[in-house]
This record gives sequence, structure tokens and C-alpha cells, in this order.
Amino acid sequence: MNTQSFTYNQPLADVNHIVLVGRAGKDPEIRYFDSGKVVTTFSLAVNRPTKDAHTDWFDIEIWGKQAEIAGEYVKKGSLIGVDGKLRWDSWISKDTGETNIKPMVIADSIRLLGSKKDNNPNTASSQTNSFDT
Repeated sequence: MNTQSFTYNQPLADVNHIVLVGRAGKDPEIRYFDSGKVVTTFSLAVNRPTKDAHTDWFDIEIWGKQAEIAGEYVKKGSLIGVDGKLRWDSWISKDTGETNIKPMVIADSIRLLGSKKDNNPNTASSQTNSFDT
């Protein structure tokens, strides 16, 4: 009987990848910097497909041309697909001195998944727009 043993020393690749589909919880906030960079942030509500209908909320951050597109087309309630990575932000509260930690999704690309009517009240045909960096 021929048996091979494999030794697991390190992972082949580290992966930090997140894919979310949900609805924008508010209109995006766009910030322009003196350096010319632009960032857009918005919240995303993702419903779990369970009986209790729990909703998970994610803060989304997107940079560059993607940020400008998100700022123009994403509106509260828009159905959005987000592809990106997870970052953990931490800070010390000035009031309590406690360390706070929250996840932030850094989007690499977004997709507008709703119809044009959902994203622009003046149009009625359906669409799927993809904006990849």
C-alpha cells in the first residue's frame, strides 16, 4: 500500500475578498482632497436569507473614478453589488478611552443591479451596470 503524506506549512495564498449584494442605506457622501483623490462612502443593508430576516449593515468605501460613479448613480435604496476587501478600523474613544473596532469594506468594483427606473426615475428599461477599477 502506497501512502503519501503531505505537510501543511503555509497557505498557498492569503485571501481577503468579500462580495455583497444589498441596498444602499443612504445617499453616498463624496469627499474630494487637495491631492485630487476622491472617496465615496455609503452604507449597505444586506438581508440574510433566514426566517428571522436579520439585516447586516456594512460601511462601504470606494476610491477614484469608482467613487465618482458611485456618487452619481448610487441612491438610497439602490440595489448594489460590491466586490472588495475587508479592513478593520480601530480608534480610541475620547469619551471613554475604550478601543472601538468596526469593519469597513473597501470596494474594488460596484454593480448597479436594479433597473434604470430604480436608479433614475426618468428612465424605465432594465440594466446591470458594472464599474470595475
